[in-house]
Amino acid sequence: MSSSYLFTSESVTEGHPDKICDQISDTVLDAILAQDPASRVAAEVVVNTGLVLVTGEITTKAQVNYVDLVRKKITEIGYTHAENGFSANSCSVLIALDEQSPDISQGVTSAQEQRESLSDSELDKIGAGDQGLMFGYACNETPELMPMPISLAHRVSRRLAEVRKNGDLPYLRPDGKTQVSVQYEDGKPVGIDTILVSTQHTETIGDLSDNTAVQKRIKDDLWSAVVQPVFADIDLKPNDNTRFLVNPTGKFVVGGPQGDSGLTGRKIIVDTYGGYSRHGGGAFSGKDPTKVDRSASYAARYVANNIVAAGLADKCEVQVSYAIGVARPVSVFLETFGTAKVSEEALLEIAQKHFELRPAGIIQTLNLRNLPQERGGRFYQDVAAYGHFGRNDLDLPWEKTDKAQLLKEYLLSTSAA
Repeated sequence: MSSSYLFTSESVTEGHPDKICDQISDTVLDAILAQDPASRVAAEVVVNTGLVLVTGEITTKAQVNYVDLVRKKITEIGYTHAENGFSANSCSVLIALDEQSPDISQGVTSAQEQRESLSDSELDKIGAGDQGLMFGYACNETPELMPMPISLAHRVSRRLAEVRKNGDLPYLRPDGKTQVSVQYEDGKPVGIDTILVSTQHTETIGDLSDNTAVQKRIKDDLWSAVVQPVFADIDLKPNDNTRFLVNPTGKFVVGGPQGDSGLTGRKIIVDTYGGYSRHGGGAFSGKDPTKVDRSASYAARYVANNIVAAGLADKCEVQVSYAIGVARPVSVFLETFGTAKVSEEALLEIAQKHFELRPAGIIQTLNLRNLPQERGGRFYQDVAAYGHFGRNDLDLPWEKTDKAQLLKEYLLSTSAA
């Protein structure tokens, strides 16, 4: 029996209040790790009308001007107009930071951990920074091995920001959300049912002041300047039956932190797989790599990516779980939703044999501690908007499929034996 359904995912632009917070948190992380890679960082941010609060726990030798970092990031995002109710130069920036709890640190910190290369026995001595469960996912729906709905939603959001920043649509403002509903038949994407764009804009556009005329102009412009370019190189395209919804309330002038408060870690589904895969609940931004919420999620994606890239399954979801202060995962689970070309037991075996899942091993394998230092002080902030996965615009270590051939050869050798 054939199965037909719609699946929807959303994305938000870098000017969304929650995403402002994620980016500031990761900008703080980048600046600290660039100076002191052994730092412990858990930076949380809150924004509201005219206010930024940076709080959390940080233990570091780095000397950082947090207020300056915040204002520069807000400027980069695009909040430079006072009429937005939130501007880089005029907002209040409050800093309320403590050091990490020694009860947490004792299970993670050691002199060994700060070395570049650790032996197998040394990796066993460095525990997870917290308990919890994390998921990684990959599928062959798109070239970047991501589910189609979230991939398209991110593409639309990124293009929305691009035409704002390059001046093609100068009346747009930083806040925005996108949503794409994809039609599936027998588990395969076959059509675009609905595209939704909500974007902040100026009250008037040129000589257009009537709201009906303004909204029509925005809809027409977004179709030609955003939607059509996004789908130009994609086989699956909108058709005559595709709904295109723009600013459904009829107006979106008041937005950003003036329209809604923001908080770090409140867009975890946007950050990952758009709801297509399960989520352990932990956010990424503002956390240094010893926090397995972040590093183990990246590692699980790395495993799933390589399994799908090797052609061993069409879909793969990996779960790992940890106990605080313990290095080896409490559990590792792998699900292929009936698409595996070999047994899931065999896939789980190769995942555990060929991928490092101990926290210090993940950091070492993916080079997570040194990336901000090696890339001019900027790395984590760049994945804080438009998704942490499937980013073919960035060179991300967990997106590599460099073990795909190894996995194929290992399975061939074991089956032959």
